[in-house]
Amino acid sequence: MQSSRETWFLLMSVPLYAVLIGAELLLSNWKGNKYYTLKDTLQNVYLTLSNGALDLLLRTLFYVSVLAWCYEQRFFVVENVYLYWILLFLLEDLAFYFEHRIDHYCRLFWAVHVTHHSSEKFNLTTGFRSSVFQPVYRFVYFIPIALMGFHPLDIVFMYSITQTYGILVHTRYVNKMPRWFEAIFVSPSHHRVHHASNIRYLDKNMGMCLIIWDKIFGTFQEELPTDPVKYGLVHQPASSHPTTVVFHEWQ
Repeated sequence: MQSSRETWFLLMSVPLYAVLIGAELLLSNWKGNKYYTLKDTLQNVYLTLSNGALDLLLRTLFYVSVLAWCYEQRFFVVENVYLYWILLFLLEDLAFYFEHRIDHYCRLFWAVHVTHHSSEKFNLTTGFRSSVFQPVYRFVYFIPIALMGFHPLDIVFMYSITQTYGILVHTRYVNKMPRWFEAIFVSPSHHRVHHASNIRYLDKNMGMCLIIWDKIFGTFQEELPTDPVKYGLVHQPASSHPTTVVFHEWQ
């Protein structure tokens, strides 16, 4: 189940992704960096399609209905439209922070989320390297937001917007953003740290759009020139076969 505006937004974002990924791929090849491989890119496409199909199925079957029921029991009504959308963004970004942190610190959820971290490449397509079974439980983090008076379709739409930002920080071609930006927002530098297997960098920088949550809750780590990022897992899966990539932590 998708609202027309969410469908419109997703369709509008496809050309943006295509242009940016194409530019990054050309730049990578031109400079001889080899940030892309065909096998890794195809794997990322397979994973995002699998995730998207399951997400659409579960939305249709029940989880938007669950959020709609919670919305009907809402405790508050935010009447100011500007305040409504600002609060929705903040609450959803905070909910994502806690979901992401639990994904890293709880063994069960890490077994699902680990797929996103298993590539030893880091490029814009890594942002599409989705944890296939995350839609099974992600909606649970939206329930408190619906109870606070935010419409389910608005919640899902906001997630699409913030997810787009989260995809775009998966790049090695942006070094550091201005200091004011890095103080508030998640930057590519912050997210490179998140994808590192270096001990210093493990389980850091969990935010989607705002880095302030990591600074408040003690999970922030700056990217250091003295400790270059090594991408992937501490212990890589034995095979890059699609089923191994998805299920290797369950074996």
